[in-house]
Amino acid sequence: MKVKKIPMRMCVVTREKWEKKDLIRVVRTPEKQVVIDTTGKLNGKGAYLKKDVEVINKARQSKILDKVLEIKVEDRMYDELVNLIK
Repeated sequence: MKVKKIPMRMCVVTREKWEKKDLIRVVRTPEKQVVIDTTGKLNGKGAYLKKDVEVINKARQSKILDKVLEIKVEDRMYDELVNLIK
């Protein structure tokens, strides 16, 4: 029986590799909008964050998503991420 490969992705804040299901994907779409990708298949430049409130707060303080996605990420997006985790 063939063993199925588990997709691993890196959190942009902690730089640790986690299973894709343990992370949240944030995407900058081709229309220059920033959205939370719950399906993991949206078109655009993506960044992964660990499903942890502390990691989300670190991302907010360091503005890492602004750098990775090359666009200004509004504070409401971080609030939505925290609500999604809870």
